[in-house]
Amino acid sequence: MASRNHLRSAGASRRVFHQAGLATLGGLLWGTWQQALALTLADLSNADASAGVKAALEKGALSAVGLLGRADGFLANPQVRIPLPGVLEDAGKLMRTFGQGKRVDELETAMNRAAEAAVPAGKDVLVQAVRGMTVTDAKQILTGGETSVTDFFAGKTREPLTGRFLPIVARATERVALAQKYNDFAGRAARYGLVKPQDAHLPQYVTGKTLDGLYLVIGEEERKIRQDPVAAGSQILQKVFGALK
Repeated sequence: MASRNHLRSAGASRRVFHQAGLATLGGLLWGTWQQALALTLADLSNADASAGVKAALEKGALSAVGLLGRADGFLANPQVRIPLPGVLEDAGKLMRTFGQGKRVDELETAMNRAAEAAVPAGKDVLVQAVRGMTVTDAKQILTGGETSVTDFFAGKTREPLTGRFLPIVARATERVALAQKYNDFAGRAARYGLVKPQDAHLPQYVTGKTLDGLYLVIGEEERKIRQDPVAAGSQILQKVFGALK
């Protein structure tokens, strides 16, 4: 009898020990899993963070150039399509009521075609800006808000890209007869505050809108990578942007 009691006691002890061991192992595994899930930007090396951001921005910039620098890249995209500015858009509507809609359409089409022609000329400037970015730039973009990518590119490339785009836009728009009338009318409207001074010169206006559209689409392409780094097909992108989720 005593022997059976001893065996039962020993069995119970083994079960308790076994259960305790499983609980301990489970706790260790849970803690490890939680720690893995808790990876944050602080766990990434500067090299990883910088490489991930550079890869994302270069990919986003090249995608944006490909999307916009082709026929209908601007004209058929309502997000970036370049309209006549301010009061001139109202004047364009009035011209349509007097049977001059074809001329307005011709001008607007020329403006957007000029933007589409200019964008590819900026590809190397965008890539150089990305490859020359600092670790500080990279971490600011990673932890920045919705406009961090746009702000980076605008700060680094707006001036050189304006120099690249303006002659291309000017050549494309000067072929349209209405372009000179735009400049005359917009110049007068600017004196009365009806049009912004920078919008009073057609090539300058189109160049500015081209850059705005380009930065907008680059930002959108980067957000896609940030939201789904696996789909980007790059290990460094998965590591860096996966750590931010």
